[in-house]
Amino acid sequence: MGLSAAYYAAKAGHRVAVFEHDHVPGGMAAHFDFAGISIERFYHFVCKADQTTFELMGELGIGDRIRWRPTSMAYFMEGRLNRWGDPISLMRLPGLGLVDKLRYGLLAFTSTKRSDWTHLDTLTADKWIKSWVGPRAYEKLWRPLLHLKFFEHADNISAAWIWTRLKRVGTSRRSLFQEELGYIDGGSETLVRALCDAITARGGEIRLGSAVQEICVTDGAVTGVRTSAGIFPADRVISTIPTPYVSRLVPALPEDWKRKYDAIPNIGVVCAMFRLKRSVTPHFWVNISDPRIDIPGIIEFSNLRPLPDTVVCIPYYMPQTHPKWARDDAFFVDEAFTYLRMINPTLRPDDIVATRVGRLRHAQPVCAPRFLETIPEVVTPIKGLQIADTCYYYPEDRGISEGARLARIMAARVG
Repeated sequence: MGLSAAYYAAKAGHRVAVFEHDHVPGGMAAHFDFAGISIERFYHFVCKADQTTFELMGELGIGDRIRWRPTSMAYFMEGRLNRWGDPISLMRLPGLGLVDKLRYGLLAFTSTKRSDWTHLDTLTADKWIKSWVGPRAYEKLWRPLLHLKFFEHADNISAAWIWTRLKRVGTSRRSLFQEELGYIDGGSETLVRALCDAITARGGEIRLGSAVQEICVTDGAVTGVRTSAGIFPADRVISTIPTPYVSRLVPALPEDWKRKYDAIPNIGVVCAMFRLKRSVTPHFWVNISDPRIDIPGIIEFSNLRPLPDTVVCIPYYMPQTHPKWARDDAFFVDEAFTYLRMINPTLRPDDIVATRVGRLRHAQPVCAPRFLETIPEVVTPIKGLQIADTCYYYPEDRGISEGARLARIMAARVG
């Protein structure tokens, strides 16, 4: 979102500078070298609804780098892998009655057709899902996923937020029986590099390893940003840092605004990644509903983007108060590989080519019903200062397309 905002502002004729705490650009879309493979730190995929992504890539001259691929999902439950995501798979799923399955199919179908989320914004996800599929299907298919992602917040997640996830993936299909997702050729790094090149070509600067320590304000107007290298003057600032950091970095904000930023719940993620010699499953995404396994799913990224070896992402979403948060990387590698072997018992330790564990303290906003009513406006009381992070995508989830959409709006407000 930060790079996109800088690009749109530079395109409009403004002189821009991007300050990035990390030593590589891109945030959650940044790449790293995974034993010779350039791969995203945190997996990304493209859906057919991601129109802003297509428009942005077209402007940057890389519109032809989108690739589409038939993909599939599965549920791991009761010790076996069950294909998921189409009517036949639904009918074959064990442990649910015919009425349960028909009700679930109706939820999936109507979610792709719904456009007005006003009513859903007032409901919790668990009550909304139960009203459609019944308590048995909810307990079997949904409750484990919500509780292993949101823990103590699981019973207060917005139905609108869940619905947008169902709709986005549900409308990215080749047919009723075939899901089709996209990826960027070369990974998200292709888009990150194109944005950086477009910014610098228009006279902009990208300052890596340059953490902002304070957004400076004088007489109610933004005057610049302070880093360890000094103060950089600016008459407009767009902040895309996670909201938990805002009140500390902008001490001039009114106290009631600071309280609103501080009150936005956020959970972290520990993402264990494996490069393997063999595939775990034939599926891109596997949801997990098994009491022995403390993760809601795995993403076999190489079943979307073709890679020399299998690459699997195992995200552990959890609040920072969770006991596991403090465990070291080796713990997550060992536990996650144990889970992979439960899904595919043929895996052996010598199938591991490389591992990596990434962490983010604030990776996922927790969106309760009426979430938008609880967060401050993007345009702050400080003249020239706009603030937004991924929670402002609501009811959409985090994604490149939503980031670019909001970035374009903020850049247009610069004037």
